[in-house]
Amino acid sequence: MSQDAVLPSDADAQIAGLKAQIDARDRVIAMLRAQLGRLRRMTFGTSSEKLTHEIEQLELMLEEYEAEAASADAKAPVIADAPERPAPIRALPPHLPRHQVVHEPATGACACPSCGGALRRLGVDTDEMLDIVPVSWRVVRNLRPKYSCRACERIVQAPAPAKPVARGKATFATLAHVVASKFDHHLPLYRQAEIMAAQGIEIDRSTLAGWTGQAASLLEPIVARIREEGLKAAKIHADDTPVKVLAPGTGKTATGRLWAYAVDDRASGSATPPLAWYRFSPNRAGIHPYRELAGFTGFLQADAYSGFGGLYIDGRISEVACWAHFRRELFERHKQQSTALTTDLLDRIGQLYAIEAEIRGQPAEVRRSIRQERSRPLVTALRAALDDALRRLAPKSLTAKAIRYGTKRWEAFTRFLDDGRLEIDNNIAERAIRPIAIGRKNWLFAGSETGGERAAPIYSAIETAKMNGLEPQAYITDVIARIAADWPASRWDELLPWNWTAEPARLAA
Repeated sequence: MSQDAVLPSDADAQIAGLKAQIDARDRVIAMLRAQLGRLRRMTFGTSSEKLTHEIEQLELMLEEYEAEAASADAKAPVIADAPERPAPIRALPPHLPRHQVVHEPATGACACPSCGGALRRLGVDTDEMLDIVPVSWRVVRNLRPKYSCRACERIVQAPAPAKPVARGKATFATLAHVVASKFDHHLPLYRQAEIMAAQGIEIDRSTLAGWTGQAASLLEPIVARIREEGLKAAKIHADDTPVKVLAPGTGKTATGRLWAYAVDDRASGSATPPLAWYRFSPNRAGIHPYRELAGFTGFLQADAYSGFGGLYIDGRISEVACWAHFRRELFERHKQQSTALTTDLLDRIGQLYAIEAEIRGQPAEVRRSIRQERSRPLVTALRAALDDALRRLAPKSLTAKAIRYGTKRWEAFTRFLDDGRLEIDNNIAERAIRPIAIGRKNWLFAGSETGGERAAPIYSAIETAKMNGLEPQAYITDVIARIAADWPASRWDELLPWNWTAEPARLAA
């Protein structure tokens, strides 16, 4: 036998070693593909979490329905020349001003075009169309006549009206328009400056930034009251999102955070007004939510970010986990490689969400009772399925990691079953974060940390106003005007979104 020949035992060992290397490589490739797919979906993809088999079932149901409909149509009697049913005409909103245009006959309203005889009016046909007048700018000139008393020669004059910016040229309505355009309609300041320039109004972007800062400053007392009311709640939803911030002198950006804290108990039948407030921080350190919620006692519904962990140590705040995050972890694995296990687990969670949809808006005690009766058995069976899966899966597999995300926090995940005020997920906070994520795609970054700190109170006012059914621009216009006019601090609560009432005369002025 030559020296290069391999003994059978050595060949088996080499084959086993190569197989181990291939298995390790495949695991790395699978992990990288999963991470790449997740990043792509986070950046470009849709947020839909419909499963493939569910779509196929819907397609089959649709085919059966269309077949039955076609069969029914074939058996139905044919009606000749059946007129088509006209589409219903939706009336235009009654609050819009009406501009009437009268269209008289070519010969006028007096003479008949055929015989020249006198015409008498029989009626009128009316047709309404929605029209638009482009944004029009105007200059408000404040005149303050001076009067002197002929007896004592005292000079009498009305006090100068309050201005949002000292020696500035913008009204309160202009400030509200600028901040609502940026933070509600996601229109960056440089685009606003371009639009204004096209209308012959040259305003520097730095000036618009100054107006934004002044609006944020005027809103601070109201936002402080919103936060105070929020900390009184029994349950708060929290989330955060990254915001790029220019680093001074470097030409680069750093990553700050905008934190959202929301209170919304409408799903449990509460009449307590919903609210949201925001905070900016230069980083994601856990000290920021710890300081923000220092005076809070109750339930905190949030994701599994470790920075929230310090809040739960002394028992003052109870953690409520988010099933949407757990479902998302499983769905990422299912999307990368669907299996009978991932399909079954997602179906089980879907059953819990179906129950939640049925009881949304019911009183808290009713929700708790139904959850105990219907949801708890499903959760118990789900936990058994998760434990069984962990015994069969490789410990380092991606699916096992996704499952352990839930089992490690099982007490927090099941807490909603025992209290009807709690939600199954943290979507309330995620909805509060969404406007920032949308705006970030347009304005890209904050000009500085000061810009991030200005954004927080403006978002607080806009989003709380929207949650209470108000139009943000009208609300901000009126509120900052009252605050600038020395509105008494004892009456701050009258300006909170759920207490505020518009004053048409003030807005018109």
